[in-house]
Amino acid sequence: MGSSSTAGRADVLPYPYWLEMYLRNDPATHGNARIDVINRGRGGEEADKEFDRFQEDIFELEPTLVIWQVGTNAVFHRQDYNIEAVAQKIEAGLDLLRAKSTKMDVMLIDPQYVTAMLKDDKAELSECMVKLISKKAELKGVSVFHRWALMRHWHVHNNISFERMIDPTDPDQLHQSDASTQRLARGLCDTILKATQSAET
Repeated sequence: MGSSSTAGRADVLPYPYWLEMYLRNDPATHGNARIDVINRGRGGEEADKEFDRFQEDIFELEPTLVIWQVGTNAVFHRQDYNIEAVAQKIEAGLDLLRAKSTKMDVMLIDPQYVTAMLKDDKAELSECMVKLISKKAELKGVSVFHRWALMRHWHVHNNISFERMIDPTDPDQLHQSDASTQRLARGLCDTILKATQSAET
């Protein structure tokens, strides 16, 4: 569940595609071709509209794990949102996800660390959104895949330029490149498998 970085853009394959491939082919899953990662991303949406799609796009599918990528559009289209209101909708969404099923795990993905999220006054707002997502996740006992921190580490500590991390065809400098998306999906796959193995021991 998410917005355009879940749905995919132009010729860049979205992370759910790569995640499914990595999960199916990882030795830990023994080549389990029955693992399906269902993409329910819609470009331009934020927590409020995504919340309204939960019944059809989540509950009717009865998933084992819900990955909810959220928070980016609240910053990128900051004129249209109040991030405190978005955070409250995230909390309401987590409450609903928990109320519907005790068998369904939930993971949030916070915003991407890219040029568009750092321009003008957006850097401070992005940091605020990231903290709010973590706060709501901790409050409700769900996991967060810290995309913001991971991509910042790539850029600051691994010296990976924004030119390599951002889709070169995106004039907004908001969406990740193909290589960046693949790398993100690999990290997400590893995180899921590690959590699964920990639960089994």
